[in-house]
Amino acid sequence: MSHTTIHASGAPRLAEGFERIRDELRLPEAFPPPTLEEAAQAAATPAPSLPDRTDLPLLTVDPAGSMDLDQALCIEERPRGFRVWYAIADVASFVRPGGAIDDEARRRGETLYMPDERVPLHPPVLSEGAASLLPGVVRPAALWCLDLDSDGRTIGADVSRALVRSRERLDYDYVQAAVDTGTADGTLRLLPVVGGLRLALEQERGGVSLPTPEQEVVAHGDGYRVEFRTPLPAETWNAQISLMTGMAAAAMMLDAEMGVLRTLPPAPPETVARVRRIASALGVAWPDGAGFGEVVAALDPGTPGSAAFLKEATVLLRGAGYTAFNGEPPKDASHAAVAAPYAHVTAPLRRLVDRYGTEVCLSVAAGVPVPEPVQQALSELPALMAGSGRRASAAERACVDLVEAFVLRDRVGQTFDAVVVDVEDGRPGGVVQVADPAVVARCDGDGLPLGEKVQVRLTRADLLTREVRFTLA
Repeated sequence: MSHTTIHASGAPRLAEGFERIRDELRLPEAFPPPTLEEAAQAAATPAPSLPDRTDLPLLTVDPAGSMDLDQALCIEERPRGFRVWYAIADVASFVRPGGAIDDEARRRGETLYMPDERVPLHPPVLSEGAASLLPGVVRPAALWCLDLDSDGRTIGADVSRALVRSRERLDYDYVQAAVDTGTADGTLRLLPVVGGLRLALEQERGGVSLPTPEQEVVAHGDGYRVEFRTPLPAETWNAQISLMTGMAAAAMMLDAEMGVLRTLPPAPPETVARVRRIASALGVAWPDGAGFGEVVAALDPGTPGSAAFLKEATVLLRGAGYTAFNGEPPKDASHAAVAAPYAHVTAPLRRLVDRYGTEVCLSVAAGVPVPEPVQQALSELPALMAGSGRRASAAERACVDLVEAFVLRDRVGQTFDAVVVDVEDGRPGGVVQVADPAVVARCDGDGLPLGEKVQVRLTRADLLTREVRFTLA
């Protein structure tokens, strides 16, 4: 991991920059009073009368300090496989269709994460309180029961409403340490087992999870830090549980001919051919007959050539969206990266579409009609989520750009070691990744050698425009 810390002395100027980003992107501000009033009333309402499954030893695994806990899991070993209990926060129990909370959530679409504050989808009294699967308290949940064979394949899936109580709130570092030191037991002992089996199945069906280090800005002490962060194995195992649940949800929706899928079309043949040429030029092995996922699984993202290939290969996974249907299922229902039909249903506190997807699955599993307000909303969800997704991506990129410019503002003219991670056909220059400080930015110059180490000189670091630019030294 590479990082550069910005201490408190720089925080005021960064705070101004973050506020300017919120203004430019017109991000939602404080919740309107009617929304807060309705949320307070919903939070104070006693839990509904539901089957009691507080006997399940559920636990949550999230980033450290998280309070908006969408998922809690419990994994059991069985004679011929495994059973995964996956409790999802039952947001619909707190949200009245057409009410103030519903209207504001549709306007926001998803929770936005900025370095200095979150812009939540729901009022915190719900998202960090009454609806969150916090430890030691009884909560309504959509409780998935997923039966797996000894290879990790799903052989049975059901979901129903229930009351649950999480026993522990764990973070990824803790889970990883428990597994690495051999002290993990129960669910934590089985998480890498089931996660590993699901990863193998993903590769078998042609799916792919890019191990590209993420560039992010995080709060650190009394300042901020920009860093390249590679996800821990524990995060990957946990993500596989969510993916598995989303695949089960998509199967339910397709059987019922109603729902909303997360879809990604296959990359065009000419794009795949270009990426294969790039792999050859960078010395990345792509054997005949091997799928993209197999190639990625064999890479070490820490090497310059692999890092450049992963950056270039993201073009194969562009174009994801949502596809809603009420009647005949869509002809192209798959998600190319998952290599199967897939739906978002596991993060309803943070993503609007998950609440509706969960409601569809609960109705289908119970054999009752999907509520009319849910059916009416399905066709609107793709556009709502596309808008919020663009806003979230723009905010994230703008914050990283701002911190990069701040870190480098006094270093114009200095040289840095970098790796060329992107070049464009017929266009001069490209993109370089500097390890220290953790920066990815445009670089001017002809003939940039993709995947190779170079020295670059900083020519621009502008706080107002948030632009950082290098040239070959």
